[in-house]
Amino acid sequence: MARSKSESGDAACDVLVVGGGVGGCAAAMAAARLGARVILTEPAAWIGGQLSTQAVPPDEHPWIEEFGCTGSYRAFREAVRAYYRANRPLNAQARNDSRLNPGKGWVSRLCHEPRVASAVLEKMFAAFEADGSIQVLRRHRPLRAHEHGDRVEAVTFLDEEYGFEPAIGASMVLDATETGDLLPLAQVEYVVGAESQDDTGEPHALPGPANPKDVQGFTWCFAMGWDPKGEHVIRKPSQYERWKAYRPSFWPGPLLGWTTQDPVTLEPRTWTLFSSEGTPGLFEYRRIVCKDVFEPGSAPNEVTIVNWPQNDYFESNILDEPPDVADKAFEESRQLSLSLLYWLQTEAPRPDGGAGYPGLFLCPETVGTDDGFALAPYIRESRRIRAEFTVREQHVAADCNPGKSVADPFFDSVGIGSYRIDLHPSAAGRGYVDIASLPFQIPLGALIPVRIRNLLPACKNIGVTHVTNGCYRLHPVEWNIGEAAGLLAAHALRLGEEPRAIRSDEMRLLDFQRLLVANGVPLAWPATLPA
Repeated sequence: MARSKSESGDAACDVLVVGGGVGGCAAAMAAARLGARVILTEPAAWIGGQLSTQAVPPDEHPWIEEFGCTGSYRAFREAVRAYYRANRPLNAQARNDSRLNPGKGWVSRLCHEPRVASAVLEKMFAAFEADGSIQVLRRHRPLRAHEHGDRVEAVTFLDEEYGFEPAIGASMVLDATETGDLLPLAQVEYVVGAESQDDTGEPHALPGPANPKDVQGFTWCFAMGWDPKGEHVIRKPSQYERWKAYRPSFWPGPLLGWTTQDPVTLEPRTWTLFSSEGTPGLFEYRRIVCKDVFEPGSAPNEVTIVNWPQNDYFESNILDEPPDVADKAFEESRQLSLSLLYWLQTEAPRPDGGAGYPGLFLCPETVGTDDGFALAPYIRESRRIRAEFTVREQHVAADCNPGKSVADPFFDSVGIGSYRIDLHPSAAGRGYVDIASLPFQIPLGALIPVRIRNLLPACKNIGVTHVTNGCYRLHPVEWNIGEAAGLLAAHALRLGEEPRAIRSDEMRLLDFQRLLVANGVPLAWPATLPA
């Protein structure tokens, strides 16, 4: 059995994947499938990132049930459904539904509990861990990178469970951290924040100078249940009065209120808690437990994930800021979410003229914490490598490509994705940017750093801009990026070549693309997409 540093001293592997989120998990499994010895590190107790530790049900495109993702991502989705059929008292209709949506939330066709995502990923990793091809080191946070020339030779971590600082050497290193943490540690050239129009020519880039602090807000999600007859009001949060009075300059009213800004039109949009109350209901938005799918008499209280406009935190940037600034921002984001819950329980106006829903309660069991908050905040934007090729708004935005149904192809495609360019309010005081994009490809050039030879990005830290990050950051795309990076790392080692050499040689690139297809990674969209 593979052993950690705390048991056996410094470790070495073929591929070191730093960060066990969506892209990191896909990368580790992909590299191991090609025979690489992999170490995957993760600062949290769970692996899975957005799917589990951040408690965000998958954000996906309209064709996800038929096509538009990798085979291993589809296997994950079907394993989630199989888990519910095997472990939950579903009614006959739900059990026989090939497209079961456990929570029947309308943000996704697969709204599921974070703990189920964790369990499914653990099962997917079990065979790799059993034969030693993957070693997972939880509660390991990167501290230092050790470079020689243009290569990263090792990364030192803090083992937060035992207090050790193991150094792990690797032939290939993948940064799959949520904020691109390895990039500054390894002196990798990168970009943070919003670019200038002068630099990118993008219609939605900044008209003035670039702003490294113009970074999308993040959200500390929590699981919230509904007990119609219960009384579960929490103690008043310490920052409640601050957040109750808080009104961003671009917002139509107090942030803690039913009226928000529509991301597309920027006009006021009014919600209620439940759709049965006459307007769109936020509870159903990311609902992960729905009584309608259970057998009569066994239905639990319904549960939703609160990742709403009202608990987006955009008061402070956390990237390249001192630790005390980031820690303060994380605590304030938790206080904002806690204040939203308290407002919902005590002061939220109801359609019947009353105020508050005291039957709302926190659900620790579904997110793996003591308090019902996700293990980690949901981070939308990362540091991004300076890459051989950078995807810009002109490549993928619908308005920049009139008359087209899919974006123009990239010769070096390593996968596909589709999502709107969805930018949440930023720490620089900018509101939403939410515009249509075309189904797109993932270019290999966006995974190749301009200088470092053996480090690859494996999630949303690829060569995209602040704008195009908005459509490359979602679950199936991040999985595809990670899977492509893992396959590329293992393939390059097998050939004795560097990743950039594979992209720069026509035959080597074609061979790698054949490998991707053989491993279930589609490289292009169908010529015709259903309406």
